[in-house]
Amino acid sequence: MSILTERLDAVARIQIARPQRKNAISEEMYAALAHALADAESDASVRAILLHGEPDVFTAGNDLEDFQRRPPDSPDAPVFRFMAALSGAAKPVVAAVNGVAVGIGTTLLLHCDLVYCADDSRFSLPFVNLGLCPEFASSLLLPLMAGYHCAAEKLLLGEPASAEEALQMGLVNRVLPPSEVLGYALRQCTRLAQLAPTSLRETKRLLRAGWRSATERAISEELAVFRRLLASGEAREAIGAFLERRKPDFSKFA
Repeated sequence: MSILTERLDAVARIQIARPQRKNAISEEMYAALAHALADAESDASVRAILLHGEPDVFTAGNDLEDFQRRPPDSPDAPVFRFMAALSGAAKPVVAAVNGVAVGIGTTLLLHCDLVYCADDSRFSLPFVNLGLCPEFASSLLLPLMAGYHCAAEKLLLGEPASAEEALQMGLVNRVLPPSEVLGYALRQCTRLAQLAPTSLRETKRLLRAGWRSATERAISEELAVFRRLLASGEAREAIGAFLERRKPDFSKFA
């Protein structure tokens, strides 16, 4: 199984564990992630949720072969159920990032409450490079965190961000040596789990209340554009080029 779950006292630990594919996420994995988050939310004994990958990679993003074969063409697709569960989680979600976080690997961090990363981590949002558009309110949340010009550089050009740049952007809370990231994130989860649970949930709700409706609108609008672009010739060229390990040719598109 590529999604592993474990209970550590009052902390639900969810791990992306597919190292042979750099933790690229398939449809089945999204379904398992959605299920794991729903279980953690519904279990009253769980006070905090920890999400992490392997010691050398968080996730390379979507499994593009699986993505091309089974594109998410409805709001009930597993990837949408996972992101709805994450963005709607009432309990605090802490992410521990080692290595690369590509595409949705970075997008999902925008919906976590605390993010800790290794000093060799790299974050990228290469949607335009794939003929697509931002997803799951990243076009809203990244400018809120990092400012418009920084967000434009990352989303229009798909330029990766180093761990230190991610810290400056407000994408992560702290940068640590790789061997210390998971342990530190778990200790933060343990601290959260010892706090008053209702107070914690209400504080999280209030922190996000100012842009919750805007986030929901952005997710809906991005989804409509993303689905349209996914069926376009530009996306087929970009994804095909990636799988064939060549540079895409967009010269024929207006």
